[in-house]
Amino acid sequence: MGVLFDECAARRTGTRVHLDRPFDIAPDGGTEHGVDDLARLVRDAAGWLAGAGAAPGERVAVVKDNHWDYDLLACAAVRIGAVPAQLSAHLSGEALAALLKRLDAAVVVTTSGVLDRAAAEGVDLRAFARTTVVLDGGVPGAQTPAELRGHPAPSPHRRGRDAPLVINHTSGTTGIPKLVVHSTATLVGALARFEATRLPKIGIRRDDVLANANAYAHGRTFCWTAVVLSMAPRDLVVLSDDDPDRADPLLRQHPPTYLEALPATFVRYRTLTTRLDNPFRRVRVFLSTYDAMHPPTIRAYLRASARRSPVWMQGWGQTETGPLTFRFHTRRSLAGERRGRSSARDLGRPVPFKTRLRVVDPETFAPVRRGRPGLVLARTAALCLDYLGESERWAAKRTGPWWSTGDIGVRRRDGAVHLLDREVDSVPGLSCLETEDLLEDRLPQVQECVVLARPGADPLPVLITEDGGFPEQAWARATRGLPAMQEPVVRSWDAVPRTGTGKVRRLALLEQLTGSTEVPGTGRWT
Repeated sequence: MGVLFDECAARRTGTRVHLDRPFDIAPDGGTEHGVDDLARLVRDAAGWLAGAGAAPGERVAVVKDNHWDYDLLACAAVRIGAVPAQLSAHLSGEALAALLKRLDAAVVVTTSGVLDRAAAEGVDLRAFARTTVVLDGGVPGAQTPAELRGHPAPSPHRRGRDAPLVINHTSGTTGIPKLVVHSTATLVGALARFEATRLPKIGIRRDDVLANANAYAHGRTFCWTAVVLSMAPRDLVVLSDDDPDRADPLLRQHPPTYLEALPATFVRYRTLTTRLDNPFRRVRVFLSTYDAMHPPTIRAYLRASARRSPVWMQGWGQTETGPLTFRFHTRRSLAGERRGRSSARDLGRPVPFKTRLRVVDPETFAPVRRGRPGLVLARTAALCLDYLGESERWAAKRTGPWWSTGDIGVRRRDGAVHLLDREVDSVPGLSCLETEDLLEDRLPQVQECVVLARPGADPLPVLITEDGGFPEQAWARATRGLPAMQEPVVRSWDAVPRTGTGKVRRLALLEQLTGSTEVPGTGRWT
């Protein structure tokens, strides 16, 4: 990964990169780049990181505003033999302090805005590294790239395939995130190499215009960076913002044929699907990862495509494992509710030749029969090396070669997995996720529905709408035939606590609405 951009530039990869705003590491560099430009940015950053004191084997933490230069900085750190740790600027000051303390980083790369937000919470992030590099300057006691430029980039430093390559954190929906350590063998060898295959129908083509609207601090995009550069599509469209009005001009200028986005961003961009000459008319493949997608959103995008048979590829996995299953949706597969069950919860089969799954009793770990709910375990060569600073927590989630996903699901007779809930949110006889699917199908005015499970009480539904309003009479019709629930709470999008990937922080929302963080599950595998 340290020489990835150099190698692609040497092969004269013709991919053009179009950004929605300039990189934070090159604010005057514009929004159009070739691969050779990106290679120069990585080499330049490698020089100033070395000048800031980062050495082979040491850690470089990056916490800044969302943009793809997270991965350029990570590649620069890898180039000099350091281990990059990508931390989301959406994290609270308390969470950042906890993670930086575990990292014991030599260098922290950040911005004045991130430092100011943490300082407002009483946290000085400069105290957690020997050197702080502030990309936009103006912070006493910190250095800037301009002051460090001119330091020559060291020769690329090679490392073992099983040595730490990159550190990413989990979503943190239930508390302080975990720091996940991946190696070249797990992330590049087991994940990126498999994905960088030109499969019929779903593989990236050289004439593709590939758009990505992601959370670039997370492990998915580091893997994606390796894949997409090696596949060399014609154009890359990089979106750093989930505001549809800000994304629309760039998407119209470069209509994508292949679109990957966060589930929450798909929800936010959905309004664009109904506009005249919508920017998704040329998309042949939609790809979502990270979190559950609900059927109305998937259907809206498949309808927006003018292709004869567009495909929605839904990946299920974790930062620790990468994708474990893939499921493909078409217009026909999501035509409506199927016998009262949501087809979006059918996650598909394990990735062939890469992943094995089993479903066990959470108490005894004895296998359960097909069709019965249980804890989903996974076996994969892509499993992370460790949780940095929490090795005992990582070991507690392993049972021999098997990894506990913390999800409750059903393994069907055909081998496919039907996801019910996270174990921490699981209630016997009820799937919160499936109930959310059905409610969103019946309530088109709702952007997102969240069903919060509570011990000893009916679930609490939260309806997220554009303006925070909702007609009361629609609720009785929507809940006909569904499990008993409390009266819904209605909120606007920005009033709901979220992670950097747009996931609802269910525990924080539960506490906000009820004053309690008590959940029905054990939380043992969160």
